[in-house]
Amino acid sequence: MADMGTLLSGFTTLMVTMDPPGMVPIFLALTVGMTQSERRMVAMRGALISFCLLVAFALLGDRILGALGISMSAFRIAGGILLFWIGCEMIFEKRQERKEKTTETAITKDNIAHLAAFPLAMPLIAGPGAISATILLGSKMETWLDKLALVAVILIASLVVLGAMLMAGLIDRFLGETGRNILTRILGMMLTALAVQFVIDGLQTAFHLSPPAG
Repeated sequence: MADMGTLLSGFTTLMVTMDPPGMVPIFLALTVGMTQSERRMVAMRGALISFCLLVAFALLGDRILGALGISMSAFRIAGGILLFWIGCEMIFEKRQERKEKTTETAITKDNIAHLAAFPLAMPLIAGPGAISATILLGSKMETWLDKLALVAVILIASLVVLGAMLMAGLIDRFLGETGRNILTRILGMMLTALAVQFVIDGLQTAFHLSPPAG
């Protein structure tokens, strides 16, 4: 079975890419004018849809890549670069601005009933970064027991995001703009470090390089 360090790294990666603190103001803006029960329904549906999407990519991502003729090494490198870019966006406050623009577009073009699927589940929760991270993590899980552990990690991460959305108003008042900015930058730094590790792993596999001893 996958070691605890790998699962913990996977959980951290998902937390950073799914970005629960960043989802709080976005969710509030997305559900403005809704009652508490309507917000709760949208949050639960969005979390469920994003969970199903990520599980599908975790279990079938390598097969999809194989059918397209993409090696896992190439995807590790490309995914690492993508996650590094997202991390830099978080550090320099670009990602939140992009998410807010996506939300504004969705509010004007989509019916409220569809908000749970778009843009909440996709691309705000299960965005390109989370999907890439999930496929990369799934590629490291060799047995079905490992994959089941990864599904459990995805479930926990989805529940954390759901909890953040259900308590959006309280969290927003507690953190404030300064708290959100500080937390987002810390998570961005962690994501860039994990992204570099993904690239290193991809290069080692592609060129058959051995990791340094110790």
